[in-house]
Amino acid sequence: QVQLVESGGGLMQPGGSLRLSCVASGSRFSINAMRWYRQAPGNQRDLVAAITNGGSTNYTDPVKGRFTISVDNAKNTVYLQMNSLRPEDTAVYYCNADVRVGVGLSRKRNYWGQGTQVTVSS
Repeated sequence: QVQLVESGGGLMQPGGSLRLSCVASGSRFSINAMRWYRQAPGNQRDLVAAITNGGSTNYTDPVKGRFTISVDNAKNTVYLQMNSLRPEDTAVYYCNADVRVGVGLSRKRNYWGQGTQVTVSS
């Protein structure tokens, strides 16, 4: 079992910055990829950014050039640096991870965090 815990959300004015963190913990696991999703009220949960264990990244178009995803493999932590925030970035942000678990790390699993609220408003 792997747990994902997000932090760093809050209230920010338009144009400001926030950094979200997501720590993965558990016993005997290896991370293949980590992602950030967001869900605004009444909307579906959408992918924001993703990073593989090789460091490849991709972003949804609305956040390109403003958000940066990064990972600290030693700390099993993924970050989302969010700059130039806009009111339309307001949502609950969720961390998601593809991991290998078990003996020999032979089983693939996918986990979600509990989410952290980001509100962009003046």
